[in-house]
Amino acid sequence: MANDDRIGIKITTLREALGITRDELAERSGCEVVVIEELESGALAPSLAPLIKITRALGCRLGTLLDDESQLGPIITRAGLADVVARFKGTATDTSGQLAFHSLAAGKASKHMEPFMITIQPGAGAASDLSTHEGEEFIYVLEGTVEVEYGKETHMLTSGDSIYYDSIVPHEVRAGSGAPARILAVVYAPF
Repeated sequence: MANDDRIGIKITTLREALGITRDELAERSGCEVVVIEELESGALAPSLAPLIKITRALGCRLGTLLDDESQLGPIITRAGLADVVARFKGTATDTSGQLAFHSLAAGKASKHMEPFMITIQPGAGAASDLSTHEGEEFIYVLEGTVEVEYGKETHMLTSGDSIYYDSIVPHEVRAGSGAPARILAVVYAPF
C-alpha cells in the first residue's frame, strides 16, 4: 500500500499545483471521479491505463508518478536491485491478482520509454475489462506463460516470445497458466 500511497500523493500534489479539482482532472483524463479519489487516497491499486491518462491530463510523464528523483546521464540497474515501484491491478475494477512493476530506469530524467520487469500473478486481469491508452508496448516473456488479449484476438506467449503492439487497441496482459509469469515490458506513452 505504501507504493500506492506515494502515487496518490504525487497525483494530489500535481493536481493541486495546477489548481484543478478532482472533477476537472476526471473530465480532462476521461477517468471517473471515484477512480481519482481512490487513487489519491491509496484505496485503489493503480492500473496502468488510468495512470497514463491522468499523467497526460496533468502534463507530465508516467515516470513522474513512479520515480522518486531524476538524474541526467545513463541509469544502471544491477541484477536483483530493481525495487518494486508499484503494484498495479490489471484494470481499475479487477480484484484478482496483481502485477508487480520493477522499474529498470527509475530516476532517468526526460525519458520517453518506461522499461519494467513485471511479475504477473495468476488471476491478474479480467477479459471483460480491457485497457486502452495512447502509445505502444513491447513485452518479452522471461518466465512462464503469458496471455495477451489484443482486440478480438488472444495470443499465448511462452519464455523467449515477444509481442509489440499499439496500446490504443483494447488489451490485457495476464498469466496464462496457474503459475506466476515474468516479463520485460517497455511502455511508450507520447507526452
